[in-house]
Amino acid sequence: MEIRDELLRVGEGLHGAPAPAGASILDAALRKLGSDPDAGIEAIAADAGVTRQTVYAHFPSRGELLAAVLDRITEEAVAEMDAADLDDGPAADALMRLLEAARGTFERYPALLRKINSVPTGADDDARRHSPVTERLERVIRRGKAAGEFDDRLPTGWLVAVVVGLGHAAGAEAGSGRMSGEEAADALRTSLLRVLGATP
Repeated sequence: MEIRDELLRVGEGLHGAPAPAGASILDAALRKLGSDPDAGIEAIAADAGVTRQTVYAHFPSRGELLAAVLDRITEEAVAEMDAADLDDGPAADALMRLLEAARGTFERYPALLRKINSVPTGADDDARRHSPVTERLERVIRRGKAAGEFDDRLPTGWLVAVVVGLGHAAGAEAGSGRMSGEEAADALRTSLLRVLGATP
């Protein structure tokens, strides 16, 4: 079954921490799906050194495995964002560190995330997927507005949506080869600072 069909069928809630064997399967799924987003359960099982039956014992459907993979990627990205000290220094600098953390995650799983981003999802599902990231974006933007770094005339929620949208656009441009990763990152930085009312 295609990833599109599975993602539309599976809920987006975060899973609990998997058992050791489950964690090994999840690691293998990230490796295989990261290089081939259409990799099957058999290939993932072989990479993990287990049988298909063992995979299904931990993840009863391919859809549940894919949902767990998405959770793991989100957790990695959020952990890197939190390690970027988002509450320290100028808000504009903190925002750039947050974006660099997100970019690092994308560059680890480019094929898989491009596949996922090509799948149309409902507004509620998209909001749940972005929630841990948007919460941190909102915190940085509110801090910048309070400090006078960012223009406070635009609603914070709107600015968060703009940052997410431009971030996806930068990823799409880099992924398509129309821009290099550095060109896309520089364009994103300049665009966001202008939107936020900061000086590029």
